[in-house]
Amino acid sequence: MDDSSLQALVTVIDCSSFSEAARRLHLTQPAISKRIANLESQLKVRLLERHGRRVRLTETGRRLLPQIRRILDDMEALRRHAVSQLPEVSGSLLMGTSHHIGLYRLPPVLREYRQRHAQVHLDLRFIDSEDAYAAVRRSDLELGLLTLPPTPDPRLRQRVLWRDDLTFVAAHGHTLAQTPGRLRIADLAQWPALLPAPLTFTRQIVEGVFRAQQLRLQVDMTTHHLDTLRMMVELGLGWSVLPATMLNAGLRVLDVDTPPLHRQLGIVYHPERSLSRAALAMLDLLTSYSDEARAA
Repeated sequence: MDDSSLQALVTVIDCSSFSEAARRLHLTQPAISKRIANLESQLKVRLLERHGRRVRLTETGRRLLPQIRRILDDMEALRRHAVSQLPEVSGSLLMGTSHHIGLYRLPPVLREYRQRHAQVHLDLRFIDSEDAYAAVRRSDLELGLLTLPPTPDPRLRQRVLWRDDLTFVAAHGHTLAQTPGRLRIADLAQWPALLPAPLTFTRQIVEGVFRAQQLRLQVDMTTHHLDTLRMMVELGLGWSVLPATMLNAGLRVLDVDTPPLHRQLGIVYHPERSLSRAALAMLDLLTSYSDEARAA
């Protein structure tokens, strides 16, 4: 029994489709079917049932699935341990990161990584979180250091590193900043907003707050760069939502009657790609800089 057969079964279940599983694993549908048939033959049980285009686990398959997932996780851990026994971290590491993380979180990590692993060629791409996420899913990047999506993709593995608190802000001269008392979300809906571009993970968080109260945003300007947003807010062109790490004297934090907002920053990788030792070393170092590690 090999892990490729186990992975084929898990992928079919996660996708609810042989064709999608084949696309994800870069195999043909007959190859997927053969791997699962071989697994069923070795275990002497039936694991899957097909009903037209629908695929579902048999009762035996449902009972075995948690153990199969644990086996796959254990085998991945074994592979990583084997790589970690190599004498030197070298080779190349292709990693993507967002501009915000690159500016505000990554510099001390990169400095220490270079000191520890001078033999590694680090190919660092500064791209939007959403593009980095898609690139990791395609295996174009080995690691992605980015704003994590509100709804994780089950095809990828992710590790939360930092909680990034978000704040409602406006210029000191803006009417919202001079309004006495606590503001409501409905108050903000009456004024133009300056927000990250549509479909960005941060924009989804903000839109979710307004959608929950059945309110529509008035969005005047959008950009992928948070530093540009901050500059436009300082000019009094509208209110926005920015990470607390970006606050400065030119911004006024708005007291809004809503639960505190935050986003999660972390690392993403593809579970079907065997990570290089350079990538594993970066994972370990990033984890040592995480909120959890710092609080320990």
